[in-house]
Amino acid sequence: MDIEKFVESSLGQWRSQRSAHHLAFGHFEQVTSTINIEPLPKENPDVIALCKTYDIDPEVTATPFRMSWEGESDWDDDETFSGTTILIPIPDTTDSQKGKLLRDQGYAETISSAGEYYFDQDGAFVLKTTYDRAAAEERIWFANPNFRMRVSLIKTSAGSGVVTASFSSEIREEATA
Repeated sequence: MDIEKFVESSLGQWRSQRSAHHLAFGHFEQVTSTINIEPLPKENPDVIALCKTYDIDPEVTATPFRMSWEGESDWDDDETFSGTTILIPIPDTTDSQKGKLLRDQGYAETISSAGEYYFDQDGAFVLKTTYDRAAAEERIWFANPNFRMRVSLIKTSAGSGVVTASFSSEIREEATA
């Protein structure tokens, strides 16, 4: 697996079921959402702007994409949530199994971020991102082309304590062959 194959395999609309343990609050949460992942051209003005923020030439990027989501949580039955973020993989020039991932909105904090990714020995995508007040670690892998799983940890900024742990199962709504 490399980043281009991973992004290509992730494109489409997904139905997600997430179970989250908010250890800081002693609370368990169930979230259902729809996630859309679509490719973006390197020439997209938002891609160029995010690359410029990190002083990166857009030509060295691999398959930029936009991820949008809308969902509901059992934490607040009357409210839905939604969002969107642009993600730009920057593969390592010497090792196709690792690189940087730029985001215009982070996972643990809603600020732009640059995380480090790699593919582990099982082919799972692993992303580690350090923010101002927290650190996030995500692992995503495919059970088959239309079913993927994701484990996420939000840690303290020092990375020593886990604040939130979640597991998501995601099924592609429009199955591919």
